Amino acid sequence: MDSNAMTDEHLHMLMGEYEESFGKVGERVLAVVAPGRTELAGNHTDHEGGQVIAGAVNRYVRGIFCPNESGRIRVKSLGYGLVEVKCSDLTSREEERNTSAAIVRGLLAAFREQGAGSDLQGFDAVVTSEVPAGSGLSSSAAYELEIAQAMNWLWAGGGFSAMKLAQMSQFAERMYFGKPCGLMDQAAIAVGGIAHMDFSNASDPQVERLDFDFAENGFSICLVSVGADHSANTADYAAVPQEMQEVAREFGCERLCDVREADVISSLPALRAKLGDRAALRALHYFREERFVQNRVKAMRAGDMPAFLELTQRSGASSAMYLQNVSIGGSPEQPAMVALAVAEELLGGRGAVRIHGGGFGGTIQAFVPLSDTDEFCRAMDHALGGQVSSSYVIDHEGARAQWREM
Repeated sequence: MDSNAMTDEHLHMLMGEYEESFGKVGERVLAVVAPGRTELAGNHTDHEGGQVIAGAVNRYVRGIFCPNESGRIRVKSLGYGLVEVKCSDLTSREEERNTSAAIVRGLLAAFREQGAGSDLQGFDAVVTSEVPAGSGLSSSAAYELEIAQAMNWLWAGGGFSAMKLAQMSQFAERMYFGKPCGLMDQAAIAVGGIAHMDFSNASDPQVERLDFDFAENGFSICLVSVGADHSANTADYAAVPQEMQEVAREFGCERLCDVREADVISSLPALRAKLGDRAALRALHYFREERFVQNRVKAMRAGDMPAFLELTQRSGASSAMYLQNVSIGGSPEQPAMVALAVAEELLGGRGAVRIHGGGFGGTIQAFVPLSDTDEFCRAMDHALGGQVSSSYVIDHEGARAQWREM
């Protein structure tokens, strides 16, 4: 495990909190680290069987885990309190929707379905996160992979693959937490590095690690919080895949990856009359964004940063105009659009900027020349009124665990 991700200082702090909550630790503890993620290409394509590029980043959920004989899982998340789940109770609960307890219970159910954890052995854990909630770095998926990797090592000897852990985490988020997410966030965090992922085969997504370094190409990845918590807009987020899939069903398909763009275009009058313009536009965005992803993969393989930046800028425009996930319809508040306008002016054509992740608040993403990064962040902070900008580097390991002797 990267010592910077789990330093002795982190470990000692977590142990102190553990002993305060659960008593003295045993001879060893399981130390688990899960990074946040940044979506580099593929805005709302994963849930339609499309392609994305995503990277794990150096903001972490950290925790220590110890097995117990109580038949219960107890997880204390610093700043959030204690979650307690009985290992024999796998029932999804409406009152737990959008809570950490739902994620823990959903992962327990997923592992039990795979034959792991059937002896009802529980565990105690203390977890802390520096992945801000609602910021677009996928704090929920990072927490999911933190717990999933712990269960993997405590119950299965680390035998489940990264992609299997991602799929079980997605199950927990969709079926228990209540968010109809794709698989990109969980897969990026599980795999680590920069990955090109193709979700056309839902049961067996294809993952290719890309050997690309933004810093070596003269750029940093900057994320800017726009001052709106996108976790409050789950209904708006859910409407995107819903409307795309409504279009797909008009052609007898479940996802847009199985529909031809030409057929959508030739059927636009009927689609618009039945489903409305926004659904039609979101479907058209999907096809455009698929091409942008494929061409950005080619640019990264070739080390062609100018082409990557141009395609990223065009992708951002498509998200704003056609996908329409930058602002909430009918609301005079448009913090993400303001942030995009300021960032584009500051970059002056020397980089690229786009909405990040699910949209509807959260963050924007900018690719900034290394020499301009500090000034860019200062200027964005000043314009938006707070310390809202940070640069990130890629975490190459993904979610991982290690036994530490005490």
